[in-house]
Amino acid sequence: MVRSVHSEQLPDCVSDLQVEIVERKGIGHPDSIIDGACEAVSIALSKYYLENFDVIFHHNVDKGLLVGGKSKAYFGGGKVIDPIYILVAGRATDVVPVGNKMEDVPVETIAKEAVANYIRGTMRFLDPKRHTRVETMIREGSPDLIAVFLRKKSMPVANDTSVGVGFAPLSETERVVFDVEQMLNSSKFKKKYPSVGEDIKVMGMRVGKKLNAQVAAAMVSGQIKDASEYASIMDDVRNEVNDLIAKSPLDVNVRVNSGDDPKRGSYYLTVTGTSAEQGDDGNTGRGNRVNGLISPMRQYSMEATAGKNPVNHTGKLYNAVAVQAAAQIAKEVKGVREVYVRILSRIGSPIDQPQIASAAVILEKGTKMTNVRAEVEGILDDQLRDIRNITDLILEKRVILF
Repeated sequence: MVRSVHSEQLPDCVSDLQVEIVERKGIGHPDSIIDGACEAVSIALSKYYLENFDVIFHHNVDKGLLVGGKSKAYFGGGKVIDPIYILVAGRATDVVPVGNKMEDVPVETIAKEAVANYIRGTMRFLDPKRHTRVETMIREGSPDLIAVFLRKKSMPVANDTSVGVGFAPLSETERVVFDVEQMLNSSKFKKKYPSVGEDIKVMGMRVGKKLNAQVAAAMVSGQIKDASEYASIMDDVRNEVNDLIAKSPLDVNVRVNSGDDPKRGSYYLTVTGTSAEQGDDGNTGRGNRVNGLISPMRQYSMEATAGKNPVNHTGKLYNAVAVQAAAQIAKEVKGVREVYVRILSRIGSPIDQPQIASAAVILEKGTKMTNVRAEVEGILDDQLRDIRNITDLILEKRVILF
């Protein structure tokens, strides 16, 4: 069957815009925590299904809510007064036919353990037992979907009509914003600066060649003795960021925790390294897009990828494939400056046969669309043909989802 693939030419790159704004929310941001919690539940369920039944059954746990707690932080210490409330909701197969009997799946236990393990592996000072209250509302999935997932040799069919969007390459603004957060949340940086929490947000605004990078870093109060040490750490963080971006062609100005008011004794202090302990809430799908950035000047999908099943939920698969296809086109097709990939599913159709897979490219001067169309559309076709490979990449956490 011939797939519906399409390509067209766009006029201008995002880097050509006079103003560009880009944001990234770090792993300790409330929106990222709840994204991570939902995705951890999906991965845990998928692995349980595979280990016990040799197939990933229907589940979608992409509805999550984080309600901020209450804490009191002060230099040298602090305590969490009310825990952070985390709710993961959705659907999952909880009874599976095995021979002549039905076998129960401990969905709630799997989900709660997955969330706790995710928090332990992500946050150094946030104790899931003492600082959070985790609940689940994961109801039984539709019984007729079990048979669909048992057809291991056939191509899965889309369980939703949804669109996935990806773009490449990253602009210099996007690269700087992404790299800064990654460095600040790296294990190497945390070892050197244990007082810097995981709730880091980087907002970049480029005007012409000048980029203002605003970093908000939740500081861990128990690791800082006084205001003087806090100020010294702020200087260190700023210097580390400046060193990282020293080779950028942009003129970058870095500000860190500019909301502090030393005259009033107001500082961005937390007990656990996240603003979630102080009433900041989070919602699945409200944070970073599938490539780890929030780029409002770009085309992108509003689908929440975290928590959706990695077998046939096109809201997850098509976003991941679109990013992968865009990256390949940008890297391999000569004459392409920038590319957007848009893939639209049709519920009930095989996932390798979307309604359309469309690539919109911005070309180098002198390159014509007729020179690149066959190669661009060939990459789209190849990515769709091999779409089932993306499931393993997701389970192995080799795909950025938020």
